[in-house]
Amino acid sequence: MASPAAVENLPPPLNSSAEQPPLFDGTTKLYTCYTCPFAQRVWITRNYKGLQDKIKLVPLNLQDRPAWYKEKVYPMNKVPALEHNGKIIGESLDLVKYVDSNFEGPSLFPEDPEKKKFGKELWSYVDEFIKIVFTSFKGEGPKECGPAFDHLESALGKFEDGPFFLGQFSGVDIAYIPFVERFQIFLSEAFKYDITAGRPKLAAWIEEMNKIDAYKQTKTDPKELVEFYNKRFTVMLLTQIQFHPMCEGKSEKS
Repeated sequence: MASPAAVENLPPPLNSSAEQPPLFDGTTKLYTCYTCPFAQRVWITRNYKGLQDKIKLVPLNLQDRPAWYKEKVYPMNKVPALEHNGKIIGESLDLVKYVDSNFEGPSLFPEDPEKKKFGKELWSYVDEFIKIVFTSFKGEGPKECGPAFDHLESALGKFEDGPFFLGQFSGVDIAYIPFVERFQIFLSEAFKYDITAGRPKLAAWIEEMNKIDAYKQTKTDPKELVEFYNKRFTVMLLTQIQFHPMCEGKSEKS
């Protein structure tokens, strides 16, 4: 596991009045939003691989977005996006793999064939997991999303060499944790539902994840998350997953 990292001094989000940082100046930049779970995946990856000095965070204020981001940086107008080697790359899961393959630091994907196969299965299930839980917010909550968390509990029992999905910490954990973090908080607040009740492996996984500095430093204030969900998700019919118009979501390709 990566060694403890010093707490990073985070730059303030850029709003519509902010000047655009130089484009393609040789600096690798991660365009992000501190509260976006999709962008959080890449942020965790960056931190875990020890790339704080190699990949500069460029946080955006998505409620007062800079026009230059869509016009000159990333026409998809979503976060996350990575500026590297004269190009802009998007889509969070693609970026987790890209950063892992193109930068130094501990590998996030195992070589073991069985773990690699199971990792691909979990990787392909993550969007379905998000959709099931998210959609349950407009319905009966725990009754509808319980099976999805049961699926995670079962998956966490596949390997016994560690508390993570593939035994040891991997990109699969990174794919899931931003959403489990948010779902745990909101389901507890809105439905008084504890996702770890009767799921000891899920409880142990969350506990171990919270010990990883690379992840801890990316977590959002729980009060802010609850307020966001209350405003966005419980007062409207949810037919698509869309965490924010500029935050990568299933209303668009992810």
